[in-house]
Amino acid sequence: MASIRAFGRAAAVVVLLTGTASCGAPQEDNSTTAGRLSGTLTVFAAASLTDTFTQIAEEFEARHPDASVQLSFAGSSDLVTQITAGAPADVFASADTSNMDKLIEAGLVLGAPVDFATNTLMIAVPAGNPAGVTSLEDLVDPANKVVICAPQVPCGTATVKVEQAAGVDISAVSEESSVTDVLGKVTSGEADAGLVYVTDVSAASDAVEGIAFDESAEAVNTYPLAPVVDGNTDLAEAFIELVTGEGGQTILAAAGFGPPSP
Repeated sequence: MASIRAFGRAAAVVVLLTGTASCGAPQEDNSTTAGRLSGTLTVFAAASLTDTFTQIAEEFEARHPDASVQLSFAGSSDLVTQITAGAPADVFASADTSNMDKLIEAGLVLGAPVDFATNTLMIAVPAGNPAGVTSLEDLVDPANKVVICAPQVPCGTATVKVEQAAGVDISAVSEESSVTDVLGKVTSGEADAGLVYVTDVSAASDAVEGIAFDESAEAVNTYPLAPVVDGNTDLAEAFIELVTGEGGQTILAAAGFGPPSP
């Protein structure tokens, strides 16, 4: 079975080389042959989808032995910038609709995006909660080292919404470009608390503790995905079908994602 290669932000631009070698070897077949999908599928996905999309990609390769999946995870806004600049991708999965809208406006998405999951924010604290954080109001206290996402990132946009809903102004020591960066600073003890998704707390297991707060209901993020223009449409559509079907939805639900809004 072809292996899955997951790339971080630093290696988000994946160059796929095609052509005939000098020895006369045939080109890689990136289309369907006798009903079998083959070739390489490149998926650009929000950082909060790292664990679930890795599992879904494994399932995709199991179903399509002649195909392989390359995964590139980063903040949704960073991925939009990369795709707009020409980074080759077949599928884009965003952690919000506004970043998907940017690609639609740029004419880089095929058809209408499909919503496949929802997510909400939760306060993450290091195991043992050394700072004694118990509520959103505690994140206002400058004595607590709090990390949040930058406003242009979906988790940052959601943070602004919960601040407005609660009437608070969080005193953050840093604003990160992805939710995984926020979580990393919490798990390492660099921060006393951070705002991340419910799914990130679940994925971190015993490394962090999660604190729910009522205002999170004011900032439910909807996750859409769509094929990218000039990508491998056959593979992209098959991957989207898996994500939105029973197999993908089971994986997403197990990680704590909510179903897409009706």
